[in-house]
Amino acid sequence: MNKGDLTRVVADETGFTRRDAGEAIDAIFTVIADALAKGEKVSLVGFGGFEVRQRAPRMGRNPQTGKAVRIKARKAPAFRPGKPLRQAVNG
Repeated sequence: MNKGDLTRVVADETGFTRRDAGEAIDAIFTVIADALAKGEKVSLVGFGGFEVRQRAPRMGRNPQTGKAVRIKARKAPAFRPGKPLRQAVNG
């Protein structure tokens, strides 16, 4: 499912127009991204939670040359599914 499919399904489920559903989805993604950028966690009960995790610096390899390359520390967004979501996926 891509964003267009999601927009269509949300519009059908809610009775919104596709344009309104698309704007609502965009707003949700923006709010989540802004909260993560501020270092906040986003928890959606029954679905899961988004958080920022710190990645340590490490050594990697350039696949073309095989030369060792230092990879800087960075922050990465992460998602942890909630129990109901895990159960739904696993049947």
